[in-house]
Amino acid sequence: MNSPSITVHPGQMGGAPSTRGLRIPVATVAAMVADGLTLDEIVEAYPDLEREDIREALRHVAESVREGELPPRDAP
Repeated sequence: MNSPSITVHPGQMGGAPSTRGLRIPVATVAAMVADGLTLDEIVEAYPDLEREDIREALRHVAESVREGELPPRDAP
């Protein structure tokens, strides 16, 4: 997985993948989408983000699952 807009810095956000070095974790962006927020609502909440940053964060999560880095949860 190689996305220049997704960065990991051990001393920032506990090493969690973030968007463009901002202190906005990919997991936060993905959770907002999962909660039903639109791209515009997310950008309104985090004005430093761009719509493409959100798409890239979702691609990162999808690729992480594909590569087994984020195993899917067991079904209830």
